[in-house]
Amino acid sequence: MRRPVSAFLIIFAILAGGAVGLVVGRSNSTLPGRLDGVLPAAAKQSPAQSEATGPIIYYRNPDGLPDYSLTPKKTPAGKDYLAVRSSEDVSFEEKAPETMTAKGGERGRIRFYRNPMGLPDTSPTPKKDSMGMDYLPVYEGEQDDDSSVRVSAGKLQKAGVRTEAAERRTLNTMVRAPGIVQEDERRKSVVSLRFEGFIDSVENVTTGTHVHKGQPLMRVYGPNLSSAAAEYLSALNARTGGGISDQALKGARRRLENLDAPEKFIADLERTREIPVYASWPAPQDGEIVERAAVNGMRAAPGDILFRIASHDVVWVIVDVAERDLSLISVGQKVTVRPRAYPDRPFTGKVTLIYPHLMAETRTARIRIELPNPDEVLRPDMYADVEIATGTEAPVLTVSSSAVIDSGERQIVLLDKGDGRFEPREVKLGRRGAGRVEIKEGLAENDKVVVSANFLIDAESNLKAALNGLDSGEKPQ
Repeated sequence: MRRPVSAFLIIFAILAGGAVGLVVGRSNSTLPGRLDGVLPAAAKQSPAQSEATGPIIYYRNPDGLPDYSLTPKKTPAGKDYLAVRSSEDVSFEEKAPETMTAKGGERGRIRFYRNPMGLPDTSPTPKKDSMGMDYLPVYEGEQDDDSSVRVSAGKLQKAGVRTEAAERRTLNTMVRAPGIVQEDERRKSVVSLRFEGFIDSVENVTTGTHVHKGQPLMRVYGPNLSSAAAEYLSALNARTGGGISDQALKGARRRLENLDAPEKFIADLERTREIPVYASWPAPQDGEIVERAAVNGMRAAPGDILFRIASHDVVWVIVDVAERDLSLISVGQKVTVRPRAYPDRPFTGKVTLIYPHLMAETRTARIRIELPNPDEVLRPDMYADVEIATGTEAPVLTVSSSAVIDSGERQIVLLDKGDGRFEPREVKLGRRGAGRVEIKEGLAENDKVVVSANFLIDAESNLKAALNGLDSGEKPQ
């Protein structure tokens, strides 16, 4: 009887030990002290589990399967996923080489503690941030100066940091704006009479007809013109007999000229010594007739506009340029004009005038561009797209536009000092164009600056704290 009882007790002890082991395997809690002697291996947990610190970053499968979750979760069997804190996670970051060591293999004296998230916050004593993370110690010699920062080579490679040397280039900045073709004000004229007259007939010219200088436009009769012609003829005849002075002859001719008598009319009078009934009135210039008011038989008062003529051999393009671009434009700059009616046919001109006043409603300045138009393709009131080349011929020191970190108050570039060290450098900018910007102060030729991922360096290497070292005295108000 004792033998079956003993066997039963042995089997019961084995089953109880297995049950306790199963419970321990499913939980992270330590075993009670009374079980240390029974299950010493299960009672002693690893130091990593007992010293886990930091915030929870994810949850892992309790059965050891490669299954993870960012939020609390249960397995199909109802077991809770295990929380993994930041100190328990495997880190693949490249450790900085501990070159700054003191005698005996120990690192130098701790200078201060910095924020683990790269914020511009330091402490002379150990402390934790709002998330419970320990501040990181900074030893003597780990930072060469207060204005430079160091980033590990692994982080630089992962972030895709790329540097480029500052070099001298010619910046060609294009200012683009819409424009409207207009007539040249200096190449317009009107036809009117200086005396009261009557239009006997109008020649075969209409609005839009191209006329040449001296071409007849109409026949005019005027009593005052005929009276002045008779007086001049009398002076001519008296001059032949020697009965009139030269001064009187010039006065009679001047009266005809004051009435704007055509040169041909006066020449025919001197040649034929007869007073013509009608005067043939010529065109004052080459160009197109843009307005015709004269009709056959009408009465014309002095100053009435009978014809308007404009020459389109040279035209203007009036451009409205934004106020911010006005400083880039000067008289004489080359301009490319592309009429929207002929986008594949560019015209080349130059800036001839910057109007002295701004348009208050649009905050734009008006620019006048003069263009030759020999075949008269450009017509008034056409729309055109204008490109003004505002670059300079002399090369200037430039960097890529992506290298500049503009905070509003100042502009910063990251100077590559080698060995993963970067120094924020305040610069003064100039012109921009073709993806580059002029550096007036702060850099020298061939200085290497970061042109890619510079904002990642800002976040990873506590750049904001280093920027504080650039401030000297009070900030400008």
